[in-house]
Amino acid sequence: MNATANGQLPVVVIGAGPVGLAAAAHLVERGLTPLVLEAGPSAGTATRDWAHVRLFSTWAEVTDPAAEKLLAPTGWTVPDGATYPTGGDWAEKYLQPLADVLGEQRVRYGATVTGVSRAGRDRVVDADRDTQPFTVHLTTADGREERIFASAVIDASGTWSTPSPLGGDGLAALGEKTAADRISYRVPDLKDPAQRARYAGKRTAVVGSGASAFTALAYLADLAKDEPGTHAVWILRRGISGSTFGGGEADQLPARGALGLAAKAAVDNGYADAVTGFRTEAVERDAAGRLVLVGEDGRRLAPVDEVIGLTGFRPDLTFLDELRLGLDERLQAPTELAPLIDPNQHSCGTVYPHGVNELSHPEKGVYLVGMKSYGRAPTFLAMTGYEQVRSIAAALAGDREAAERVELTLPETGVCGGAGLFDEPEAAEAGGGGCCAAPATTGIQIGVGAPASSGGC
Repeated sequence: MNATANGQLPVVVIGAGPVGLAAAAHLVERGLTPLVLEAGPSAGTATRDWAHVRLFSTWAEVTDPAAEKLLAPTGWTVPDGATYPTGGDWAEKYLQPLADVLGEQRVRYGATVTGVSRAGRDRVVDADRDTQPFTVHLTTADGREERIFASAVIDASGTWSTPSPLGGDGLAALGEKTAADRISYRVPDLKDPAQRARYAGKRTAVVGSGASAFTALAYLADLAKDEPGTHAVWILRRGISGSTFGGGEADQLPARGALGLAAKAAVDNGYADAVTGFRTEAVERDAAGRLVLVGEDGRRLAPVDEVIGLTGFRPDLTFLDELRLGLDERLQAPTELAPLIDPNQHSCGTVYPHGVNELSHPEKGVYLVGMKSYGRAPTFLAMTGYEQVRSIAAALAGDREAAERVELTLPETGVCGGAGLFDEPEAAEAGGGGCCAAPATTGIQIGVGAPASSGGC
């Protein structure tokens, strides 16, 4: 049953992103054996997808204390804590070295988890359920199927792989799938020649109201200065208000506030037009092959060449279907956590620090952490994820006092929302997009802690 040398089954951690690797570090510190399963070929695979984006959190805010202890004997030193890493920096200078220290016995690449259950028990069976180990089914990079037994499962797979569609009802807009060749769900890397050519001199619709949308607007505005004819159409489901551009100069994360101000400048300087109160119902093509967005109210926008959909991310729960999870019916977050992170009420800094108690499920021994634990809420920060896994590791080691001693101070205000209507949620740092990052070339950082598997601010 793949037990370790001391007879213990490993704690399986799904995802080698910032929070998944931090979980492994805390488990090692507690004398437990982690086995990290990463679908990609390296640590921080999802983070590398946005390597060109700079976080709005400093290095001091995106490294985990237990991870630093593991790295210290190797000669690794924390990068300048006052500087802002890009996604590429984060992966190369921190995540990969951490995975290397953990070693190939603890981190497996090319291992895609396809299902998690209890040994010999589907979700219906009660008998002896809690005494059975978990079974984790996976597919390797060469197509082989395997089964691993585990004492507990920590899912840090993030939300990066499941971006939300354009439709205002949460479903793909009519025609969205057939127009896929003209629609992207990622902040473009305009240093890449192919992506630059895709948007240069073009009219591009940017759908979304969070940090990723701010980033795309700032990026396209920079491109417009060099490439005549480049123009953005910013589409928001809500109207313009005092909080539309985030916390500005009042934001305790200055780089995050600067990002919102850059998006505002893109509109004020004529590089982008704002269309408010627009909920996309359909995507059509005109006679020239350009895309026309149609709203639920019947409005038809002027044709665009490209669409960038940045309406948030959502968790993939399909491979957890045989587990008894307690999830909030709106946010798809753990039931006890959901009221604490509701974006209608909370911003990044007003989310109460939380740990194993709020992250537990009816199925004992399984935890969703990082961005995935927030479901569809966009208020996640990397620091929050590190505190989550510290608490869970303590609980798994039997140290309940440490598990329930949650201490964390988070920066307030910013683009993460706040009281009132919160539409178009976006992922954040670590484990996938919301409160987080900006194009590295603009000198502005958005709050992406880790859109990745992510992917914390």
